[in-house]
Amino acid sequence: MCGIVGLLLKKPQLREQLGQLALPMLIGMTERGPDSAGFAVFTEELAGAQRKYSVYAPDWEYDWAGFEAAFVTKFGVGAAIAVKGNHAVITCSEQADKVRPWVKQAFAQLHLLAAGRAMDIYKDVGSPADVAARYQFEKFAGSHLVAHTRMATESAVTPDRAHPFTAGEDFCLVHNGSLSNPYQIRRRLEPLGIGFDTDNDTEAACRYFEWRMREGDDLETAIHKGFEELDGFYTFLMGTGDELALVRDAFACKPAVVAETDDYVAISSEFRSLAKLPDVKNATIFEPVPEEIYVWRV
Repeated sequence: MCGIVGLLLKKPQLREQLGQLALPMLIGMTERGPDSAGFAVFTEELAGAQRKYSVYAPDWEYDWAGFEAAFVTKFGVGAAIAVKGNHAVITCSEQADKVRPWVKQAFAQLHLLAAGRAMDIYKDVGSPADVAARYQFEKFAGSHLVAHTRMATESAVTPDRAHPFTAGEDFCLVHNGSLSNPYQIRRRLEPLGIGFDTDNDTEAACRYFEWRMREGDDLETAIHKGFEELDGFYTFLMGTGDELALVRDAFACKPAVVAETDDYVAISSEFRSLAKLPDVKNATIFEPVPEEIYVWRV
């Protein structure tokens, strides 16, 4: 049992309030996931070749200045590093296919959580309220976000196994449920050069969808193919640079509820996480039907 949360703001003037509006939603899912929590926040896209990388360090006193110096030595260009707790967002002009393997080889103690032009990710062990306070979640601004509270059932409670999971650039996924064939998916993807960072079943789904999109599918087509490939019980909430997508399996035994107004689309595992949103009493509220794909765009 886990809790999923999503919020997309339709009006740009509300984007400074994204974290403030989503915080009660996340904390409302504490009983569904007290072990760890995480959130992916989508901001305005960086221009040109600029990319940002969300990185986790196990040491709260980590030497980020030393990391920056090593980065300059390796790539010959500077990197802007914004540190928040034991996470850092590194902005530079180097592409992910160069940065990812270098971080993994030269800084094995670091975990590169995400890459892209729009997405920042923070996730850690602890109660949702503690994790949100640790990274000042209520101050985050952006167009949309995906968040999760985890009750671990099939892998260890560690920051890298917390959700959201990411693959490629500006793509993330959170999951309530369990897959019965994640290792079958891994055996299919690993010969294609797709590596895995954890033994979490959700990572298999995340990398499967990103692989399908890299092969040319749009997100909805990738999800349709996932109905045939992914076996188990699931509610998936996915985020890209400009959309949220929600889907439940054919049995729909994992809950989800949506509230939509002219100002926002809000998604949660239970209504109680939506109850404090502004004007929710006038929202269109519904439960997503099985194997129906719901997509909202910024």
